[in-house]
Amino acid sequence: MKITPGKLWGLRRLADTEGHWRMIATDQREYFARIVADKTDGAASYLEVAEIVSRLAIELQEEATALLLDPIYGYLNTIQRLRPDRGLLLSYESLDMDRSGHGVRTNAIPGWSVEKIRRVGADGVKLLVPYRADDDQAARRHQAEFVEKTGQECAEQDIPLLLEVLIHQHEGESDEQFLVQRGDLTVAAIDAFKDQRFRVDIYKLPPPGSLSGVPEPGTPESVELQGTYDRMVKDLPAPWVLLSAGMGKEDFRRSMHLACTAGASGYLAGRALWAQAPDLYPSFDAITESLVGESRPYLRQLNEIVATKATRWFDHPAVGRIELPYEMDRQFAEHYQDQRFFVADTASAL
Repeated sequence: MKITPGKLWGLRRLADTEGHWRMIATDQREYFARIVADKTDGAASYLEVAEIVSRLAIELQEEATALLLDPIYGYLNTIQRLRPDRGLLLSYESLDMDRSGHGVRTNAIPGWSVEKIRRVGADGVKLLVPYRADDDQAARRHQAEFVEKTGQECAEQDIPLLLEVLIHQHEGESDEQFLVQRGDLTVAAIDAFKDQRFRVDIYKLPPPGSLSGVPEPGTPESVELQGTYDRMVKDLPAPWVLLSAGMGKEDFRRSMHLACTAGASGYLAGRALWAQAPDLYPSFDAITESLVGESRPYLRQLNEIVATKATRWFDHPAVGRIELPYEMDRQFAEHYQDQRFFVADTASAL
């Protein structure tokens, strides 16, 4: 993994000074729209959904190193209220995905682009791709090509790509069948995107086991699950963070311990951090009170785990040297190889 200056700056902006990522996702726009619609006349008001997103980001940013927003509800209504010392990720994928056949096809939000994400000041691009190794070949090919294309565009714009790979349940597949396969399906899905051609800078990975009843780390019951985490991230070509996949708070806390033991550099999580709050709509005051009274203390618990157990992103074994573009390193090295040149240039500038 060779890091160019723009990507290096983005990776640093998303992290704390110790090299850990503590990032909060608020881009679950369909989830928020359903909450608003269910409690009104069935139509989700744009401004009401946007206000929920803003409350989450504004009230929780104190405990975060970065926020993940969407460009539809989140960015326009929140950006002026974000702290300038917090990093910013913007989501790229449309949630209107093609689910025809035996697989899923992801595309960009209409009218949205990596270039625009860079131009509006984001520090990174987040891309979600549902994927299973037993999906139709056409669907798997589409997902791979879309990720590769996005990775190329991120390289051209010199902005980090954060890839979120999620497995999904096939039509007609029972919950029990899906759960039994969850670990192996997750490992296989991540393996499909480990090639360097995808140019991924951060992987956002799901817990590879059950989302409930997670065993306490360090107990005999956790050994098998810990081994699945290790298989999932074996030979991963970039650092990674854990996503919460809608887990409950206690299950995600235990999962963070397991993930950090497997080398995670932090988290990019959503519902596990704040799910109790949006349900209090239409009272925005109640939402704020819940975020302050329940979500912030929980985030401090997670952040203690990250601070003491997580791997600093730049210590990940795949992170390599910094690359300077346009042969800057050679040109400046030749010009300033004698310190007197630097002194003379500085004096003339003054």
